[in-house]
Amino acid sequence: MGVLLPVALFLLLGLHTWSQLFTLAAAIFLTWGVADLLASILEKPRLKNRTPGGAFREDWERRSKE
Repeated sequence: MGVLLPVALFLLLGLHTWSQLFTLAAAIFLTWGVADLLASILEKPRLKNRTPGGAFREDWERRSKE
């Protein structure tokens, strides 16, 4: 998958040179890596096994008691 996507886009976009292929591959892998990094950062362990609405209500109740 990691090789097929850049090659498929290279062919579908009608690109012609090796540098275009490598630039496209680098851009895809960079985007993929940044998206993976952001997904790991934005994952909220406090929401596990809870709905966002339930988590909001529980946080609101806990803050109002303090």
